[in-house]
Amino acid sequence: MDYKQLGGTGLKVSELGLGAMMFGDRTSEEDSRKILQTFTDAGGTFIDTADAYGAGASEEMLGRWLKTQRREDYVIATKVYWPVETPDRGLSRKRVLHAVDASLRRLGTDYIDLYQLHAWDEDTPLTETLSTLDGLVRGGKVRYVGVSNFRGWQLQKAVDLCTQNGWEPLASLQPLYTLLDRSPEWELLPVCQNEGLGVVTWSPLRSGWLSGAFHRGMTAPPVDSKVSTPGTHAWERYANEHTWHVIDELNAVAAETGRTVPQVAVRWLMQRPGVTAPIIGPRTPTYLDDLLGAADFTLAPELMHRLDTASRPASVPYPYFF
Repeated sequence: MDYKQLGGTGLKVSELGLGAMMFGDRTSEEDSRKILQTFTDAGGTFIDTADAYGAGASEEMLGRWLKTQRREDYVIATKVYWPVETPDRGLSRKRVLHAVDASLRRLGTDYIDLYQLHAWDEDTPLTETLSTLDGLVRGGKVRYVGVSNFRGWQLQKAVDLCTQNGWEPLASLQPLYTLLDRSPEWELLPVCQNEGLGVVTWSPLRSGWLSGAFHRGMTAPPVDSKVSTPGTHAWERYANEHTWHVIDELNAVAAETGRTVPQVAVRWLMQRPGVTAPIIGPRTPTYLDDLLGAADFTLAPELMHRLDTASRPASVPYPYFF
């Protein structure tokens, strides 16, 4: 596995990140350990979780595994925003300081490599949150800071405030970006490229839509899939002609290259401009074995062009169509 610098920092991460969202939820501790070991044996160093995953169970499982490893070999990322131990959510100074100590305790470590704001908080001044993150870096509890699920103007404002106040700059953005979700190309990715932020994308298979399990002609999702539950990955959101066209082309490219559909979907992301590392979140060790194959090949320019063309949104809102 290759390694890339995270944006303009000196921190190097593996070109694939391992998402621990399923740990403690749909993935047992035994399988979680197998997944972690397989990922790291393949050269993976970047592991992403969040305090809210499994109501803290994901961090706890990762922490128990981490105690058996050499801590400095890994880049551990986690996030803050959603309620875990308290009924409060958000990014107030009180909330963040409580949350970081709780995450450190669950992870069994004295520092977090990448601490990310999981969402925008409309109720807390951004200056309060960013100054708190700066204090965490200065105090040694956090090494780098990033954000996730921000809009373009929110991301740019955060970057500018850090610069204006001499606070720790943002190292990365974690957005939803897939063959079915290309709106980050309108503002988010340009901001990251212009400001030197790394991009670590979540849900590269869009909760299974790009896993090979979905195909034209289906009238409902598989019963055990995430798509069968309410959320941003819902059936009603993606069951349309555009999605089936993307999946048709994805299947065709996979057949021509002798690769699996998930491998091609992840590989497309790995080759997109500005992307540092897609975060893969396998539920089982077997699924991880397949996804790791995305690091073993390169899509030819003509195949990238075909996927780019097939997945391009049919309509683009103003002013982006200029």
